[in-house]
Formats: sequence, C-alpha cells, structure tokens
Amino acid sequence: MNKQHAIDLVRNTFESPFNREKFASFIGRLLNQLQPDPFTYTGQFIPDAFRATVRQYERLGQYRDDEGKRVDILIVTLQRESAVERARATQRRFIAGYLQGKYGSSADKDAALVAFVSAENANDWRFSLVKLETRLDTTPRGGVKAVDEFTPARRWSFLVGANEKSHMAQTRLVPIMQETERNPTLAQLEEAFNIEKVTREFFEKYRDLFIRTKAELDGAVAANPKTQTDLAAKGVDTVNLAKKLLGQIVFLYYLQKKGWFGVPRDGEWGDGSKQFLRELFNGKHGRYANFFNDILEHLFYDALRNDRSHDDHYYGRFNCRIPFLNGGLFDPMGGYDWVRADILLPNDLFSNQNKTKEGDTGDGILDIFDRYDFTVQEDEPFEKEVAIDPELLGKAYEKFNAIRLDNYDEFVAALSSGKKGEESKFNKQYGVYYIPPRDCPLHVPPKPDPLSDDGRCRYRQPG
Repeated sequence: MNKQHAIDLVRNTFESPFNREKFASFIGRLLNQLQPDPFTYTGQFIPDAFRATVRQYERLGQYRDDEGKRVDILIVTLQRESAVERARATQRRFIAGYLQGKYGSSADKDAALVAFVSAENANDWRFSLVKLETRLDTTPRGGVKAVDEFTPARRWSFLVGANEKSHMAQTRLVPIMQETERNPTLAQLEEAFNIEKVTREFFEKYRDLFIRTKAELDGAVAANPKTQTDLAAKGVDTVNLAKKLLGQIVFLYYLQKKGWFGVPRDGEWGDGSKQFLRELFNGKHGRYANFFNDILEHLFYDALRNDRSHDDHYYGRFNCRIPFLNGGLFDPMGGYDWVRADILLPNDLFSNQNKTKEGDTGDGILDIFDRYDFTVQEDEPFEKEVAIDPELLGKAYEKFNAIRLDNYDEFVAALSSGKKGEESKFNKQYGVYYIPPRDCPLHVPPKPDPLSDDGRCRYRQPG
C-alpha cells in the first residue's frame, strides 16, 4: 500500500469518533487476509460478571498468520463513557475469557485486536491487542514445552478518537500496512504496540528540544542586557531555565488531558479543552506578539501560580477558569522579575512549518508534543498504553538532572561524537540516577481528580 494512503487511513480511523465501517476497512488493510466470521452478542449472552461493564461484543472476523497464530477482531461496546478509561482490568479479563473459550466458542485463539467503545460517547476509544501468556515448562527429560498460562492476559492499547492525534499509531502501524506481499505475524503486531520504542523516540526528541531551547535562551538573554543582569543576579542560567521550561510544558500536557484548562466560566473541571496549549498558540484565548513573553509567562507565573478561588478560578486574560497549582514548578526560577524581564524566545521555537526527517510538518516544542499521547493513567503490570505515561517524569529527571552550566558543553560533545555509549558514559560520570515517579517533583497524581474543592492541585515541591 502507498505510504500516504496508509497514513490517511490511520488518521481517518483513529482521529475520529469510532466508526464501524472505517475500523473494518482499516483492519482489512492492516491484516491483508481477514476471514469474515461475524457474530454479535448482547444481553443474556454477556456473562453475568461483565454485564455492568460490557453492553455488547461483536466479532468482525478471524485472522491466522503464517505461523498458525489466530487473532480475532472484536468490537466491545461498554456500558458507560467512563468505562473506556476505568475498569481496565475488567475489560482485559473479559477478553481473556473469550480467548480461553469460556463464552461458548473454541479456545483456539492466541490474541485479539479489539476496539473498546463507549455506548454513550464514541469520541474517545481504545484500539487494543490482548494476548494470553505462554509459560515454558521443563519436561522430565530436560526439554522445554509451551504451556498456556490461563491467568492474566496482557493488553497493549492506543488511545484514539476525536480528541487524540494518531502520530504514534501511524509510526507503528503504517510500515505493516505498506507490506502487502506478506501477511503480518502476531509477533509483528506485538512489536507495533511496543511502548519502549515509542518512549525512546520521545526522549531523543525531548533531548533535541532541550538543546535548541537552551540555545534560543542564550540568544534571547544576550539581546537584553537588563534581563541578563537580573538573571545573573538571581543565579539563573539558561541550562536550568531550559530544563524548567520544558518540564513546565510537558507537565501541562498531562493536565490538559484531564480537561482542566480553558474551562468555561460556568463549566466544571474536566470540561476544558484537551488542546489548550495549542489553542493558546493559535491565539484563541488572546492575541500576542511573542508567545513566551506574552502568553506562557502569564500562564505559568500568574494564572497557575495565584489563587483565584474568590472568583471561582476565573482568569480574565484568557477568559476561562484555570486551576491554582501550588508548589514550586510555577514559581519564577530564582525569583527573576518575569514582568519586567523580556525573554523574547522566537515563536517558531514552539511551532513552525519545518519538515522533519520523518516527513511530519513542524519541529517546535508544541509540534513534537502534539504528536504524542500523554496518559494520566499509570500502567499496571498487565496493562500497557502506547502513550507517554507519568513514568516519563521520573525518566526525564533521570536523564537531565546531572546537566549543569559547567558540564553542558561536555554533554553536547558526548552527543555529537557519534560514538555509541558516550551519553551513557556522561550520565555515569555525573551521577545520573533514577527518580521514581512518585518522588518526581512533577509527579502527576494518579487519582481521577486530585483538584480539591477549592480548585487546588497539589504536587511535590521541587527540592
């Protein structure tokens, strides 16, 4: 299949409310040879244990790869909108029972590709691969045999729908769709849902953004002697300022997924836009000349930092409700005078029309972050989302906490050397260590709504 055709098919399927015909067309192109074998079960045919969660399940067909592995294609309609986000273990157990043949069909199934959809709202849905585990046992003669492990199945999911971008699904699934001469194996499908590769790709882009942001800060500060003097007096350097800026933005990407920003004056927390930062850049919430100076600094150091509970958290500059975030993340670094200090970062640092090597348009901070899904759900042992989860926050600090002004050039030289292992050598030399997500200063609380009644979101004060 032509690459652009495959990209368009993924985008049209995964950036829209769930549509059965679109999904069936996508599956047909993904698997090449799907054997139609439809049925639909509802009501009394749903096992009692799952009726509170599952309204209906439908099979489109079955697929058998060249290694004899069978994958069934299912659409599971859930009772409530919230069931798509929550009760993930219940959804996984339901599919595990199906794969094991507990609902009347045979147990001759290795995995299922499943669309999980809400009966109330088709805008947000999940595309999942669910697979039973196989255990290797040693025979009495010392050989090895595979034993089906009918315990927890594993599920990997793409978060998709009208409120999501499909970049990650495109990069993982389009190469399979382009291969029309050979049918994909189950192992290849598993690899497409591999979160480790997605995370590694994101870190590489985050690292490049850090270097570019630091360079742009150098230029912006040097161009304004008053700002340069103020920052120097407060002990603020561009290495740490770049780290903090990226940390602030990535943290807000998690929170905007909760709908906490851009909430209408008479709206509830959760009613806000899930693309609030992009809307700010596009001028929807106010015009500007310089995005950082006129918009982001006001968002960080005024809207998010000051308690407006007396006015129901309404922020007039953006004409919407903004939560009060206490802690240190949205304090100006070193207490620099952000109102008078003009740091005129170029707008195209945040978004532009540059072509990337992958063929995407835009290599600014918002352009890159917009392509990834930021989930506020922390993964469970048997549940993985193909998204950037809160574990990223600890890993980001792990990668960048040792970079300082006095070793920054050494860090860049290690990256530029092209020698394998140089970055790791730098990390070991300067004591890079892992920070668990819950100990990370930017920890995103896992509760569905950590906002208290007064609208305050609590998180750890950076040490």
